[in-house]
Amino acid sequence: MAVDAWLWALGLLAGPVWVRSLGLSCALQSRPISGSLYKEGDVIIGGLFPVHIEAPEPDHTFTQRVQDGRCRSVELRSYRWLQTMIFTVEEINRNPVLLPNLTLGYLATDTCLSEGSTLSAALSIVTGQDKAVTEQCTKAPNVPIIIGDARSSASIVVADTLGVFGIPMVSYFASCACLSDRTRYPTFLRTVPSDAFQAQAMARLLRQMGWSWVGVIYGDDAYGKSGVQLLIQELEGSGVCVDYTEVIPKSHALEKIKRIVERIQSSKAQVVVTFAISPDIEVLLKEVVRQNATDRQWIATEAWSTSTHYSAWSGISLVGTLGFALRRVDIQGLGSYLTQLSPEEHTNEQLVQNVWEEVFGCKFGKEMYSGPHCTGLEKVEVQGEAYFDVMYNVYKAVYAIANAIQDMLDCRPGKGPFKNGECPDINPVKPEQLLYYLKTVKFTTPVGELVHFDNNGDPSASYDIINWHMGAEGKVEFVKVGQFDAARGPQQDFQLDLSKVVWGGSWSDKVPVSVCSESCPPGTRKAVQKGKPVCCYDCIPCATGEISNASDSRECTKCLERFWSNTDRTECIPMLVEFLSFQDIMGIILSVLSIAGATLTGTVLTAFFYHRDTPLVRGNNSELSFLLLLSLKLCFLCALAFIGRPAPWSCMLRHSLFGISFVVCLACVLSKTVVVLVAFRETLPGSNIMRYFGPAQQRAGIFVCTLVQVLICVLWLVLAPPLPTESAGGELGARVVLLCAVGSVIGFSLVLGYIGLLAAICFLLAFFARKLPDNFNEAKFITFSMLIFCAVWIAFVPAYVSSPGKYTVAVEVFAILASSYGLLLCIFAPKCYIILLKPEKNTKKSMMAK
Repeated sequence: MAVDAWLWALGLLAGPVWVRSLGLSCALQSRPISGSLYKEGDVIIGGLFPVHIEAPEPDHTFTQRVQDGRCRSVELRSYRWLQTMIFTVEEINRNPVLLPNLTLGYLATDTCLSEGSTLSAALSIVTGQDKAVTEQCTKAPNVPIIIGDARSSASIVVADTLGVFGIPMVSYFASCACLSDRTRYPTFLRTVPSDAFQAQAMARLLRQMGWSWVGVIYGDDAYGKSGVQLLIQELEGSGVCVDYTEVIPKSHALEKIKRIVERIQSSKAQVVVTFAISPDIEVLLKEVVRQNATDRQWIATEAWSTSTHYSAWSGISLVGTLGFALRRVDIQGLGSYLTQLSPEEHTNEQLVQNVWEEVFGCKFGKEMYSGPHCTGLEKVEVQGEAYFDVMYNVYKAVYAIANAIQDMLDCRPGKGPFKNGECPDINPVKPEQLLYYLKTVKFTTPVGELVHFDNNGDPSASYDIINWHMGAEGKVEFVKVGQFDAARGPQQDFQLDLSKVVWGGSWSDKVPVSVCSESCPPGTRKAVQKGKPVCCYDCIPCATGEISNASDSRECTKCLERFWSNTDRTECIPMLVEFLSFQDIMGIILSVLSIAGATLTGTVLTAFFYHRDTPLVRGNNSELSFLLLLSLKLCFLCALAFIGRPAPWSCMLRHSLFGISFVVCLACVLSKTVVVLVAFRETLPGSNIMRYFGPAQQRAGIFVCTLVQVLICVLWLVLAPPLPTESAGGELGARVVLLCAVGSVIGFSLVLGYIGLLAAICFLLAFFARKLPDNFNEAKFITFSMLIFCAVWIAFVPAYVSSPGKYTVAVEVFAILASSYGLLLCIFAPKCYIILLKPEKNTKKSMMAK
């Protein structure tokens, strides 16, 4: 079946086939599928226009000659395009400068918005149109070029067929980017920009308005499929996501249309982008209005953005629609010409009469018809105002052909592009020669625009951005609110005046919000929701030490060294330098406790020195008591070395002073404990063991114990001394804490371990001597003091490790002060009580009572 169809098509292109027999007239094999308009001229320009949008059902069996069918549903907008072609031809014929000695004619046909009828009409144009009614067969009109078609799908079919024979086409409305392929469509040119630019402009609009979540509706044809593909490519990586894509079936099945509308209503996308021709989108919009699903912002393409008949049934439903329209130009005289639809000039043309009858609902010359009769005086102004966009493209197409023919006439012999440098013969005009000059034509239209075609046969891209407003009489008005002009470059090609825009749906007074997720404020980052597009995300607060100072940040930025994030995570602020200083409340408290302890120790020392000859002082080894008090005072004062800004000298001083002073203190306590224990354990007569624990031996023991600690400290300071360091970030937050690093953990552990060893020995010995028979036995007091000392330093370890920042130092100072106070109070408070408050007990008799 397909082979028969192609043979039939090739037969038409081969030329008219005549049937001659006795007494019979000749007839052409092919006729247009619907009405046509014809005017004689030296050069006949063909035209394809979808005057009607419903074609008769074709006979797919190919068993008989195709009969003329009646197309239905006139499209007044398309008929005006046909009228524009006639107007332009007549204007050029009146021009004394352009083609002065040559007359243009036209042969325009109705394509009925169908690929099959469009191809049949195109084949009929290039092979002839009317029956030959005389016995002398005449030659069919020579049509070297065709203007059309309006649809991309139909243009692809015709260009594929006629391109084989080199017949050029100049389309005024077929915008599919696929038609820019020179290898497949070498004879196709157009005066409408490629959809590649419209998709680019549409993507720019979506990005500029912040519409990141949109729905897409497209027609089931080359125009819709190619346009959506280009749009999606433009949106990749731009932050705009497509929630759904729905295709309008060519069958216009109501169930499928309802499902599309339901999908639109169920989506969060407030913006609906369309890529469909007017008849397809009209079916959808009627269902949208019927279901009252009008709370959406519609984005229209040039295919329907300036269609006026929507206002008849849409009311305010489509007000606010934003659309891209071809550049609007006021062509002098065209407006008044279009209002003259009268069929008087084409009395024999059935097409004009059919259009007139359908537009005004009347009939011509039918006596038996009971309805209204057409007078030819009906006024077309009531049908709506035309938007001269596509009409201007038709206007440019005719002028481009005329200027190309003029260039052929202006050719100089010897400089022609063809064989032997000869100029082309325009009688008749050959399609391949006209195509050459058409590709290189460059002219200025009567309205002042420079027109030429690029290497792909495309014009420069320029669109008006149209906004649908409701006029005073309830009609839709198209208001220009912006422009897209690719010739201006990427920085200035898109312009939109938001003050003129009326928004669609329920957003009439403000810009619609169409997002999957609300914008993430500064201080947060976007985290894409699992299984969803990148436009659907959660806002996650930045981690501490990181910021985001812009909305919708994909990542948080880490602050530089010595900087930290503020509470809102929006900026990095300098970290607060922190250390245990004398100005801090904690530093002041610890300083007061340190000085108070040292003062108290000095007071006790003074009291002991003043009462040094009393039995109590002498009986408790006054020399060791004085040394113990001096070392305790040093312990209290060494706590002050831990307060203040760390410096190398202070870091080394504080740890060594602390280690040595406490060892001296504990060595004195140990010596006192050993002396008491040995003195009361000596029970054998004549035993003189005390001679080994005299003052000299006690001093030597204290010296040896201290020397060990001194050696440990010297090695520590030489090999890995404590030095100032900084600790920042993490749990410390926006603080830089100045600390003294211990340098060698082993050295620090040996210092503390040695102190702990002496304290443990003191505690054990004192514990054994706690019940010795003596009114003033120090063993039980030393036991309590060592118990407190050990408890403090055992609790110190976990507290020191877990305390943050300057509190680490504060814990260490507190441990020093607490253990020092424990020794001072437990050992010397009972003695001071007797010396100062109970002097009657400070006698030899009282001490020797037991």
